[in-house]
Amino acid sequence: MYEETSTRSVVKALSWRVFATLTTTGLIFAFTGRLDLAITVGVVEAAAKMALYFAHERLWNRFGFGRKPVHQALAASEKLAS
Repeated sequence: MYEETSTRSVVKALSWRVFATLTTTGLIFAFTGRLDLAITVGVVEAAAKMALYFAHERLWNRFGFGRKPVHQALAASEKLAS
């Protein structure tokens, strides 16, 4: 069994964002035939979704739903492993 590193999670998040933005850009181009509009929408979409995701994460940090306390020794050993 493997544990993901933070670096792997960041790379996966960035690759997903690139893939999703290219999909949006491609769809806009396919429907309109305008590359300038497709690129503009792609850039705005990426920026908006990153900002909204950040706000979403910060909001969820205010709630304890689904969280369990972690035993101090377990937390310390996991921190040393990463």
